Amino acid sequence: MSYYDVDSILTDSEKLPCTFELEVPGLGVLEGNPGENIKAGTQLDLPLWLGEMLSIGARLGTSRLVTLDIPSALSERVLNAFKADPRTIDLRSLAPHFYSLSERVLELFEEEEMVDVLLNTFAKRAAEIADHAHNPKGAMGQGVDFLRGLDEMERQLFRVAHEGAKEVRVWAGEAKKR
Repeated sequence: MSYYDVDSILTDSEKLPCTFELEVPGLGVLEGNPGENIKAGTQLDLPLWLGEMLSIGARLGTSRLVTLDIPSALSERVLNAFKADPRTIDLRSLAPHFYSLSERVLELFEEEEMVDVLLNTFAKRAAEIADHAHNPKGAMGQGVDFLRGLDEMERQLFRVAHEGAKEVRVWAGEAKKR
């Protein structure tokens, strides 16, 4: 992704639960208490980019400033719902850039089961998206709730599939005229 990619910037601004491991002087502004210290054990939701930077000490072998937790959009409850029926979940309400957030979180955590669940989810939802893109009447009827819940990547997939289907119909119509 590009440095100026709006979707990347919006993904990096998604909140990630973090727990401070050390007391940090003067950083109370993050809690809404300017001039105060953040005490060890304090839990805050920080933007992904900031949480990642503050946790970097753990990767360098020094004591870490914060410990990152899995965001609520990828909680065990959500993963269980994906296992049951991924098409019923409103991804947009969980995170507008759900798959981008998932990708970034999986770079930070080693969660093999989560990878499998998300791949299965994307495959099943992509088939449903393609069905709605090729059948516009279905998309306007019962599928409208499903389409409202698409994250940004799925919306792009829908647009591409819809335009492709439209182009094929134009091509086929022109081919019959010759």
